[in-house]
Amino acid sequence: MAQRKLGQILIDLGYINDDQLWDILEEQKQSPGQPIGQVAVRMGLISQAQVTEALAEQWGMPVVSLEETNIPAAVLEVVPQTMAELYKIMPISMKDGTLTVAMADPQNVGVLDDLRNFLGHEIRGAVSSQADVEAAIARYYADREESIEDVIDQLSDDEDDEKQIKGYDLASEEEMSDSQPIKKLLNMVMLLAIRDQASDIHFEPFEDEFKIRVKADGVLYEMVPPPRHLANAIVSRIKVMSNLDIAERRLPQDGRIELNVGGNSVDLRVSVLPTLFGEAVVMRVLDRTVVALDLNKIGMDAVLLRQFREMLHRPNGIVLVTGPTGSGKTTTLYSALNELNSTETKIITSEDPIEYDIDGIIQVPVNPDVEVTFAAVLRAILRHDPDQILVGEIRDYETGEIAVQSALTGHLVFSTLHTNDAPSAITRLRDMGVPAFLITATVEGILAQRLVRRICTECRTEFTPSDDLLMELQLPLETARKYKFYYGKGCARCNNSGYKGRIGLYELMTITDEIRDAVAAEASSDELRDIARQQGMTTLREAGLKLIFDGLTTIDEVVRETVLEDLD
Repeated sequence: MAQRKLGQILIDLGYINDDQLWDILEEQKQSPGQPIGQVAVRMGLISQAQVTEALAEQWGMPVVSLEETNIPAAVLEVVPQTMAELYKIMPISMKDGTLTVAMADPQNVGVLDDLRNFLGHEIRGAVSSQADVEAAIARYYADREESIEDVIDQLSDDEDDEKQIKGYDLASEEEMSDSQPIKKLLNMVMLLAIRDQASDIHFEPFEDEFKIRVKADGVLYEMVPPPRHLANAIVSRIKVMSNLDIAERRLPQDGRIELNVGGNSVDLRVSVLPTLFGEAVVMRVLDRTVVALDLNKIGMDAVLLRQFREMLHRPNGIVLVTGPTGSGKTTTLYSALNELNSTETKIITSEDPIEYDIDGIIQVPVNPDVEVTFAAVLRAILRHDPDQILVGEIRDYETGEIAVQSALTGHLVFSTLHTNDAPSAITRLRDMGVPAFLITATVEGILAQRLVRRICTECRTEFTPSDDLLMELQLPLETARKYKFYYGKGCARCNNSGYKGRIGLYELMTITDEIRDAVAAEASSDELRDIARQQGMTTLREAGLKLIFDGLTTIDEVVRETVLEDLD
């Protein structure tokens, strides 16, 4: 049955009239995305308590006053503080295996499904205001803040020497993976990683320990390891959550966990790999709120961004983005497609895997197991009348040849290559067997990129680098000494790392007539780089120097991510 509109419920309850509803809807247009109830409260037409009552009526849930509710300690044990804060919920009671939670936003129905998946209990919702939920979390969890170390200590206390598993009993493993401490540990690891905007979570079995490491801003940080004998139970729990076969331990498996954290969709891509000492698991955290698919927000300077935009609006040709794994190539391409996405253009992509779904773009997953390769998909795409095409990666001659043919027949093709800099992409295409005359006829531009960590703004500190450190930048010392240098001392905001977030380094090589002549003459990467620099190309190292001098990153970061040959 269709849900009744909140505005109509407010009228039925006698809190507003029809004219006031129209006024509220007009006001809402000025602040898109803001719920109608909050707009009405801001206009002074109704109270927060009336909105809560209307939401409860809309979703068929009871209203709960958390100030007057006594919540048992056993119920607080079930839901960790991190989970309560991220989902804006407060556990109230547990009866016959059903947990009742007060929700600040009952319209976010995905929360109940997530909690069922995380906690393994049936979940029943109730409605309370956001202020009440936040106050209750602060009040009840003040003396109960639980860290991962606390949960692991509990697991260690429960350790039974007889359970040091050499072989394993599948039934007992399944039972153990369903136990409350295992669930609590895994929930805390995942939710902390999402809260800290991590990109990956690694679970790694070794002979004497089971490591958990989290990657944030491109660097792995180790968490306190759980007891080694619980490795199989933790992996089994991950498999259950991602709908994988817990009995299969010999083959790699891939799955996904879909969450709805704080009203935002978060995808966890799960990959299980059999190793010498058990199964290793990596979860890729794909959170749309962390990645802004907007070219204005990826860190390109204004001149380079204007040149790149000119390439995006060409009628045909190939635009390549190059760099190592994890350098942000996909984000750049998605941002470009997002900008081109309109009702007048048809965009089709082939990806392995599809990381973010974009409304209005046809996205095709690659599956080599059933012969759905980049080349096969690209052939089929051409029969669907696209204007722009994204090929996830040019890996071989066949894909390169079809990409070239697509560009020659009037399509704009975007793709990626794994090379160290922009000029090397030409050499890579030649090595694959793509003829030089086709490269010069189709390739319009090559963007090379890296990601470096930003200095944390809270603890940024000026310092004087040593001569040895400055020499790594290949700058004359007298030139370098004219600039100020900064680093992050480390603080609570950046987990004492000195860095918070990342920013891109970009090198854009526009294929001019001079470069086309050099490619046709089979010039080397070094020769192509020299010509491009004479024509104004900024290298990755030069882009890094600018960020250092602007106080955005450190010498160490730029030296780590860029090669010395960039500067003469």
